[in-house]
Amino acid sequence: MQLKYVFTETSTGLRRNVSMTVALVVTIFVSLTLVGMAVMLNKQAQKAEQSWGDRLQITVFLCNQNSRTPHCTSGEATDPQKQAITQVLDSHPEVKSYNFQSKDQAFAIWKKIFVSRDKTEQEIYSTVTANDMQESYWVRLKDPNKYQGVKSALAGMDGVDHVRDLREVLKPIYYWMSVLKWGAAGIATFLLIAAILQVGNAIRLAAFARRKEIGIMRLVGASNLYISLPFLLETLVASVIAISLTGLALAAFIEFAVYGWLRKNSHVMAWIDWHDGLWAFGAIAALGVVLTTVPTLVMTRKYLKV
Repeated sequence: MQLKYVFTETSTGLRRNVSMTVALVVTIFVSLTLVGMAVMLNKQAQKAEQSWGDRLQITVFLCNQNSRTPHCTSGEATDPQKQAITQVLDSHPEVKSYNFQSKDQAFAIWKKIFVSRDKTEQEIYSTVTANDMQESYWVRLKDPNKYQGVKSALAGMDGVDHVRDLREVLKPIYYWMSVLKWGAAGIATFLLIAAILQVGNAIRLAAFARRKEIGIMRLVGASNLYISLPFLLETLVASVIAISLTGLALAAFIEFAVYGWLRKNSHVMAWIDWHDGLWAFGAIAALGVVLTTVPTLVMTRKYLKV
């Protein structure tokens, strides 16, 4: 197989169909970017659930040395007070299960959430220790609509600083995360279909422009793979360019939106990081290659018959 011919034909095809190549790159770029955003939104939803706990939970925060509520007159929650709280949780009909979170565990989660590049903020956060955290019980409910009874029972107990119900806070946040995630995925699906059609159209036009060369190659006994390789490389080049642009777009989003704004101005949950961005890029890179390779192999079998 003469690779020089393959590369020459690939270069010629790219120059001959510049507008079609640009259109293909733009379509793949936009669709892969939306897929990447959907993947990162899904990761963000997972991190939010890990930070806040299950949306059906209520959190019982115990007194610590900094508490000033009427039920925290003795400072840190004592062992007898904790035992009384667990007895209520074990016997209450609204409680499905519960987990105890220690100060060290709370501090580890806090450090993941409060990440800042600002030196002043870093100095302030460095003074916080695990002892400043609050021990807590994370309570899952049997019925998400029945929580007032256990909430009222726990809120009035000694050793309980406050009881937080995240359901009303999390509901709109998860709703809009879901809307954005599935909206991006839906639009990306239509654009992926458009990209596949664009690949087919590009192959059709390229095959028509080279119909004489293809006919001659058929007569001299060239294999289907040998004839198809220039077309496959053309679409792969467009795919690589689109994947590279998508990677730059996702990197810019993480650098400027996540690290530059969200992590600095909002500490209510853990945000996605570079590891999540690399994972999303790997997913869209694989999708981009499949998106161009498979349709090209299928279309060449149809359009290269002379």
